[in-house]
Amino acid sequence: MLHLPPLIHDLGLILILAGITTLIFKVMKQPVVLGYILAGLLVSPSFPILPDVTDSANIRIWADIGVIILLFNLGLEFSFKKLMTIGGTASITAIIEVSIMLLLGFTIGQVMGWSLMDSIFLGGILSISSTTIILRAFDELRVKEKRFAQLVFGVLIIEDIVAVVLLVLLSTIAVSRQFAGSDMLISILKLAFFLMLWFISGIFFIPTFLRRISKWLNDETLLVVSIGLCLMMVILASAAGFSPALGAFIMGSVLAETLQAERIEHIISPIKDLFGAVFFISVGMLIDLSVMSEYIWPILIITVVFVSFKVLNVTIGALVAGQPLKTSVNAGMSMAQIGEFSFIIATLGITLKVTSSFLYPIAVAISAITTFTTPYMIKLAGPLYNILDEKLPPTWRKALNRYSAGAQSVKTTSDWRQVLQGYVVHCAIFSLIILGVIFLFSRYAQPWVARTVINGNIGSAVTAGICLLTISPFLWALVMRKLSPVAYANLWSIKAYRAPLMFLRVLQGGLAILYITILLLNFFSVNVAIGGLALLVLTGLIFSKRIHAFYLRIEERFFYNFNDRERTEAVSSRRELAPWDARVTQLPVPLGSPVTGITLDELALRERTGVNIAMIRRGEHYTISAPSRTERLYPGDKLFVIGTDDQIELFRRTIEPPEGVEVSEDSTHEVVLKKLDVVKGSFMAGKTIRESSIRERTKGIVVGIERKKRRLLNPESNLIMEEGDRIWIVGDAELIAKVKGIGTSQKS
Repeated sequence: MLHLPPLIHDLGLILILAGITTLIFKVMKQPVVLGYILAGLLVSPSFPILPDVTDSANIRIWADIGVIILLFNLGLEFSFKKLMTIGGTASITAIIEVSIMLLLGFTIGQVMGWSLMDSIFLGGILSISSTTIILRAFDELRVKEKRFAQLVFGVLIIEDIVAVVLLVLLSTIAVSRQFAGSDMLISILKLAFFLMLWFISGIFFIPTFLRRISKWLNDETLLVVSIGLCLMMVILASAAGFSPALGAFIMGSVLAETLQAERIEHIISPIKDLFGAVFFISVGMLIDLSVMSEYIWPILIITVVFVSFKVLNVTIGALVAGQPLKTSVNAGMSMAQIGEFSFIIATLGITLKVTSSFLYPIAVAISAITTFTTPYMIKLAGPLYNILDEKLPPTWRKALNRYSAGAQSVKTTSDWRQVLQGYVVHCAIFSLIILGVIFLFSRYAQPWVARTVINGNIGSAVTAGICLLTISPFLWALVMRKLSPVAYANLWSIKAYRAPLMFLRVLQGGLAILYITILLLNFFSVNVAIGGLALLVLTGLIFSKRIHAFYLRIEERFFYNFNDRERTEAVSSRRELAPWDARVTQLPVPLGSPVTGITLDELALRERTGVNIAMIRRGEHYTISAPSRTERLYPGDKLFVIGTDDQIELFRRTIEPPEGVEVSEDSTHEVVLKKLDVVKGSFMAGKTIRESSIRERTKGIVVGIERKKRRLLNPESNLIMEEGDRIWIVGDAELIAKVKGIGTSQKS
């Protein structure tokens, strides 16, 4: 009989058990992650009834690959544009709750008499919520479109970034075995430098590379190329002293900005599922039931404290950020669990051999308990809010409403503040990149060139020249890139402000000269450096137009790649939907809204904002489909509107009250935008929109008609529909689907 390698035996065992346990958890409507952990427990030494894994080292290697693939996939779902548009609300909420949870976890560990490293890692484990579990719970409870859910998504994005930073910082602490402020600062600066350098380089080269080879990229080739790029960045991150998972996340986030992002995410999904399953099974294999039984009271105490403070901290953070009490409570009750990153942090402690054996099973137990409780916590958010609203003193409620209204009304900053904020961020980012590149060339590149290529002054000159070419786009951007151009122009129009603005420009030029001086002094003597500086400044002045034109080409290339996906999707959308490149959304009319009691005709909302009101839901059972211009709006009405993002945002601002009040968050009606083709024999052919009763049949509104390559927007009700017309209609999804069966063909 042929010898069967242990790896195949072990994989067969764990995957068969994982398949059985996940099926059971699917039937129980519980997260499959817990099924994987249970499967790992069943093949661990803690459970002697079933056969054990014979070579756990091989499984650990597969689990490490699983972490890399999981982080790569998370990066593909991440978007730097999304991060930039999150705004202050989610950022403030995340910073407050993560900071307090880090301190809380450390304090709990110290109170229980644990070691310093155990306490630090416990803080990291408790500070990050589970994106996977929250998304699954939101899907099942159908609350993804609610206001608090959008806040939670923003906080989760910030938490993912914090988790990546924690992996780096905890590794630094674990290696040095002490909490040294200087080491931490150096690690943070080093991380920031490499993140920016890798991201800028990746965006500049990789989208162009993928476009050039796109005609040869079938699914197989794209899979190999994307995994290869991921592992290349993993190698670079490891060589730079960072976690391999960080490299995988960075490459995923770079590929997320390319045209191939969704395709890569689709083809890598089976690999992610397989290796992710092995990772979570390995988590279960590390569980020691005897340790869990021994630490049952710490597990229960930490779980209760964690859930209580997580809810409290997220709620307080959201309130501080200016959210209403109901939104804050819902967000807090949604995030009381730990998950994927917590496992990765706990695994890091074991890998580096700096945490005690009991910490890992405690983390797994807390995750299991809080995973089960998450859906119930979300459901209990409403009753908890009602209790708080009833018990809070009236003065407190008024104070919270005033604070929320005041925070929400702060939408603009002064021109000076915009310019100064942009100036500080601009100078900090480019200074860090420039100094980091100079450090790399002087510390590593110059010795390598002297050792392997050419020694002496010529070698130094070659290295300095390459370094200068590398940093030259960043130097030019530091000096010449316009900051907040609109605000800057507003200030420049006032003569009294021109001198301070000129001083800022001179200071930018001074920084560039300083960095060039630092570069030259790292490679040459003082006299040579002074001469070289004068020559470079003179060259910059003489060839400034050519240099600036070259820089603009580089900048244009970067932003072309950075915005390529959105630009292509927008063009595709316009081809398919223009001029109806719109979406349907629900907006409630809040108390105190200026549109209260006024007819749609008087408001002229379509003329002012460009949106169409497709439906009004009033109360639980009263729905006004395709409201007439004489219809009045009242507080509590839920308006289903269709428009572009900009139009909807303008409409939202139009109906906001002058002083904020809490907005209703009841569930949305399933209203969709669909296309219906008028075919031969259709009940619509040859009839006007009114005669066809299409509005009544779908509880919707006809927003456009395509006819012989012409497009009619907002057609009148007396327009006759002809065979071959394509009707754009907003209405009830189920009713539109039923219309298909009585003489139309439907295309989504």
